[in-house]
Amino acid sequence: MTLEVKLGVRTHADEASDVLLKVRNLKKRYGGVTAVNDVSFDLVRNEILAVVGPNGAGKTTLFGLICGFIGPDAGDVRFDGRDVSGMPPHLIAKLGMVRSFQIVQVFPELTVHETVATAAMLQLPLPQARDLADEILQDLDLADKRNDLAASLPIQSRKRLELAKCVATSPKLIILDEVMAGLTLSEAEVPIAAIRKLRARGITFLMVEHVMPVVMQLADRILVLNFGELIMQGTPVEVMAHPDVQDAYLGAALDA
Repeated sequence: MTLEVKLGVRTHADEASDVLLKVRNLKKRYGGVTAVNDVSFDLVRNEILAVVGPNGAGKTTLFGLICGFIGPDAGDVRFDGRDVSGMPPHLIAKLGMVRSFQIVQVFPELTVHETVATAAMLQLPLPQARDLADEILQDLDLADKRNDLAASLPIQSRKRLELAKCVATSPKLIILDEVMAGLTLSEAEVPIAAIRKLRARGITFLMVEHVMPVVMQLADRILVLNFGELIMQGTPVEVMAHPDVQDAYLGAALDA
């Protein structure tokens, strides 16, 4: 049964000029398994939207379809008024939609500063890219690691570096795939503060996150996926309060 909850945060979400990302009827099958089944939603400019659900719900596949890493079997994605369905990821990034990855990978021969500056060169020439990299490292509490090799960073710093690379591309929308995974709540404070600051500057966020205290702090709305289907959407309070969602998807987090 599909749960329908009236959205209570963005009352102007239906106005076309406010919708940055429009996903319609996305489908993806792998053999006999439907990973994403007829998923539709809108993401409003300057919103933080979280996607939750159990392992295997289709969250990462959905992100891959939106960002161009996976081709859809059906449906379409419109970003900032433009159809980007099936467009290569590097062209989508150039338009202003970028994503992080759950498993952080770095160029082992590059320093932290060189890594972020390289990302910034998607939109900027090298001198400006270097300057922007310094600003971002300061914002994400990585300035003291500026000249360290990226490969030498511990996991909490690598997670911040992953976010820094996204920010360096001067994006309109950042898609975060479990950027807090592996961090303690204390370690998550810096990226949480950075996301809030970036949102205040006009960046929109779509995030998959299993750390529910982080979701509750950051998200304006939550989408709940199960077996590839969107079964509910609403504010964090609405979603967390629904008994079916608590029992099926959030029980472990609520008991923690």
